Amino acid sequence: MASIRPPAVAGTFYPADPGQLRQQVEDLLAAARPQALPRQPKALIVPHAGYLYSGATAALAYAPLLPWRSRITRVVLLGPSHRVPLQGLALPPWSSFASPLGSVPLDQTAQERLQDLPQVGVSDQPHLLEHALEVQLPFLQCVLETFQLLPLVVGQADAEAVAEVLDRLWGGPETLVVVSSDLSHFLPDREARPRDQDTARRILDLETSLRGEQACGAMPINGLLRSARRHHLQAHCLELCNSGQTTRDLQRVVGYGAFALLPEASHD
Repeated sequence: MASIRPPAVAGTFYPADPGQLRQQVEDLLAAARPQALPRQPKALIVPHAGYLYSGATAALAYAPLLPWRSRITRVVLLGPSHRVPLQGLALPPWSSFASPLGSVPLDQTAQERLQDLPQVGVSDQPHLLEHALEVQLPFLQCVLETFQLLPLVVGQADAEAVAEVLDRLWGGPETLVVVSSDLSHFLPDREARPRDQDTARRILDLETSLRGEQACGAMPINGLLRSARRHHLQAHCLELCNSGQTTRDLQRVVGYGAFALLPEASHD
C-alpha cells in the first residue's frame, strides 16, 4: 500500500497554498540570473532556511539545472538530522514525499541497493519533522519534469560512510545529488563572513574535514566531496551570503551558500 510523508513545515518555511508556493518559487528562479554552467551539474549544495531568508540563494543553485530538466529523473537528497539523534543514515519507510505541489515517488529500487550497508537504516523519526530535505522539494518540483527521489537524513557518519552510499547511487546524467546545508550559525556578521569564506574555500578544494560549526550539513557535505574527488568533479561557488542581508540584523546571522559540482572537462 502506498504511503506518503506529508509536509511538516508548509506554512512556516514556505507557503502552504499551492498557488502561492509555485508563484514564489517561480519568481525566485526568474530573479536568480544564474551563472551559465558549461556542463550539467552532478551535485548541488543548497541552503535550507525559510524561503524568505535563503530562497534566493537556493534559486541560484537550482536555476542552472533548467537546460537539463528533462534529463534528470532521479534526485538523491541528503541533509542533516536537526531534531533526532542519529547514528549513520536513515532512509524513510514511505513510498512518496509530499509538498503542497504534489507527491514525489521514492526510488524503491535504489533503496534496495543500500540494504547491506551497515551505516544505512530505515526509520520514520528522523524524517517526520525534518525541514532540511522538505524545503528542497518545491524547487525540484518546479525545475525538473518527472523524477524519483531518494531522501536520506544523515546523522553521525564519517565521510567514507556517506561516500560509500553515494557511490552506490551515483548513476549517470539521470541522477542528481543534492546536499541540503546552511553554513555558520548565529555569529555576528563580521565573524560569519570570514568563516563562511573559509568554508567555501574548503568546499572548492574538495576538502572532507568540515565541522558542524562550519556547516550544519558538514557530514553529508564531507561525503559528497569525497565522492566528488573519486568521480573527478570540480566545485563552483554560485553564491555566498547570510541572513543579515535580508533581515538587516547583523548581530546574529546564518550563512548560506550555493555550490554546483560538475564533471571536469576531461572526464565529461
